[in-house]
Amino acid sequence: MKPNNTNKGVDYWTKRISELEMPALCSTVQTLEKLAKDDVSSLALLGRSVMHDNALTSRILRVANSAIYHKGSTQISTVSRAAIVLGFDAVRNICITAQLLSSLLESKNLAPSVYQRLIKLMAKAFQAAMLTRMMLSDYDDDIQEEAFIACLLFHIGESAFWSIGGEFTETLDSQLTECETSADERSLIRETIGTSFSQLTQSIARHWGLGELLIQAVNYPDDPRPEIRSIFLADKLCDTLSVATPDKNDLEKYINQAANFTGLDETEFTLKMQRCTKATHKLAEAYGAKVLIDYLPDPQRIDKLEPYLPEAELPIFEANLNVQLVKLRELTAFAINKADFNQIMQTVLEGILEGVGVDRCGVLLLSPSRKQLQPRIMLGRDAEEMKRQFIIELGDRKGLFPMAMEHKESLWVDSPCAKKWQEQCRELKVQLPESGFLVAPLLVDNKVIGFYYADRGPSERCFAEVDFQAFIHFSQLANVCFTVSLK
Repeated sequence: MKPNNTNKGVDYWTKRISELEMPALCSTVQTLEKLAKDDVSSLALLGRSVMHDNALTSRILRVANSAIYHKGSTQISTVSRAAIVLGFDAVRNICITAQLLSSLLESKNLAPSVYQRLIKLMAKAFQAAMLTRMMLSDYDDDIQEEAFIACLLFHIGESAFWSIGGEFTETLDSQLTECETSADERSLIRETIGTSFSQLTQSIARHWGLGELLIQAVNYPDDPRPEIRSIFLADKLCDTLSVATPDKNDLEKYINQAANFTGLDETEFTLKMQRCTKATHKLAEAYGAKVLIDYLPDPQRIDKLEPYLPEAELPIFEANLNVQLVKLRELTAFAINKADFNQIMQTVLEGILEGVGVDRCGVLLLSPSRKQLQPRIMLGRDAEEMKRQFIIELGDRKGLFPMAMEHKESLWVDSPCAKKWQEQCRELKVQLPESGFLVAPLLVDNKVIGFYYADRGPSERCFAEVDFQAFIHFSQLANVCFTVSLK
């Protein structure tokens, strides 16, 4: 049976979505577009335009204060203040994203299959927008923000259509599951609603004033301009990763193209993509959109994409003072302004891995019984294997870690087999690198709750005194952050 109301055409659906289904989002976008053209009053009016909606304002401020956007130490308490600190374009995009998620997530009376289709679309769009911004990290902020919102709304026509709900969408959803090819799906959609989803996206973009970049990205996906190229590649990558078993050839092709676009090799790009997915998970929580997380690419799954990728060695990180400075500044901000425990942990380990220049590092936490040290998070080579195996028993009071715990001491073990370390390392059941390793106590209120660990085992490089001092610097500053965060 064909759905009713067929062949209404693009104008009908644009008007219905704008006036009946998503009027709040349409109004927000149009208001923000007007404010963008009025430099004098835009900051004050921006705050007033959303202050009547307490839930939206709260969501905007939560995102504006997240580590992804705000690197300062002072809490942002108003929308207009956020625009001053982060820039109008960034806050405009936060407003649009928050309103988009609110409008779509709160779609009423959708059949489970239609709602799942909608959530999958939103998750792909959200992840693709973050990947787009990541791939444009060397470009100006305004270009990144413009591309982010264009990618987020790249499928707004389709998302808005499914949010309508009712028997019409349920019937079309059911019919699409029976199509064997993408061409069949497109033909059915055009026959059923009188237009294509891409044409509906363009019509909504024009009607709402969403900007030329979105229209051009939909119309000319092969355009070589960086903004459009990044949107195309991010969309294709997320489309490929959204299925249970990614197509090997497609995945290789798009990762290769994206790596070439960013000037990275495939392995480096995959590592950045993994970090980007982790950031997307955190940002979804900040937006109050936890329902998306189950449909976002799993960072651990991206870690396991190696069978589909050309074999390549992970990069060997040399000591990098610029990276050290950036990460130490981030930790300093965390010490002034409370930050999430996991966020601090990730930042300090990234600083040690890429700044100090180690092969692998991690945080080992005491078990509840205080009889073991167990890996909480590991980064670098063999990270997953170390996370499974790097469990340290603390039964021997003369062992390395019990002694370091008692004296709250940082240690540079230059050679575990050397005579001066043999007795302390004898009881350790884990494989320790002959080139040595670094450990430092993780202190909260001057109480040891675990250790930081780093080594250069895979590359067999030795540490120098300057490396040890940088490692201590990171661990001590992180300890201050942990103490602040848990108060």
